[in-house]
Amino acid sequence: MDGASTKPASVVSCLSHQVDYKVTDLAELRFFKTPEHDCSYLPQKKAVTLFLDPQSPVDTETYSSLSYSGFRRSGYHIYRPFCQSCQACIPARVPSKKFKIKRRHMRVIKRNTDLTVYPVKPNTTEEYFDLYKRYINMRHKDGDMYPANVEQFTSFLVNGREEGVFYEFRDNQKNLISIAVADRLTDGLSAIYTFFDPDAKTRSLGSFAILWLIQKAQQEQLGHVYLGYWIKGSQKMEYKINYKPIELYVNGKWITVA
Repeated sequence: MDGASTKPASVVSCLSHQVDYKVTDLAELRFFKTPEHDCSYLPQKKAVTLFLDPQSPVDTETYSSLSYSGFRRSGYHIYRPFCQSCQACIPARVPSKKFKIKRRHMRVIKRNTDLTVYPVKPNTTEEYFDLYKRYINMRHKDGDMYPANVEQFTSFLVNGREEGVFYEFRDNQKNLISIAVADRLTDGLSAIYTFFDPDAKTRSLGSFAILWLIQKAQQEQLGHVYLGYWIKGSQKMEYKINYKPIELYVNGKWITVA
């Protein structure tokens, strides 16, 4: 952060008209923006990130409203892209009540019928970190989280908010296969991160985690599953557009892409 507080009109205005949330609290929040830095997703691009003041008291309702308005969470930090020259990062969410399982989804679900899901409180254990380390070191050697370490794992996925849950995916022998980290919001589930056994390639565990979260949202009558940012031209983020109908947050409104 550059230390200069900012409350851009574009951010405040897009929050203030959401009548379902506590707008009076949102209008009083402080934000900080980072200096320009290299973009993690698009080569040759520069990025600026807007962070919520970490000292701001944020309850679940306020956090949900920020998520509705395109913010994400990483550890304790709630943020969103704030690039003036690029609008490539588009918040995406799946409207769970409208989502219909397709044939390709059924194939993924069938390959994972042996898995049982256990919700647990986020924690740093040897088992969890071993899986995370193998995933990062084998699948994301080109990313800024490589090489994985315990401090990074804890600050990114364990520290954060009371809404956070680790969903363990275990096989019939109780082996840990995958963990989906998600926050429960007032209007849905926010998918924070998923990591899994990099050797279980045929299971399509990343896709299965998303499908499972959508089904859980449906079962609990939650309206959405927030998937973070869809970035056209970024291979790492392109998969999100495959879960249609999907809603993209453009110019302060959620637009359905069928």
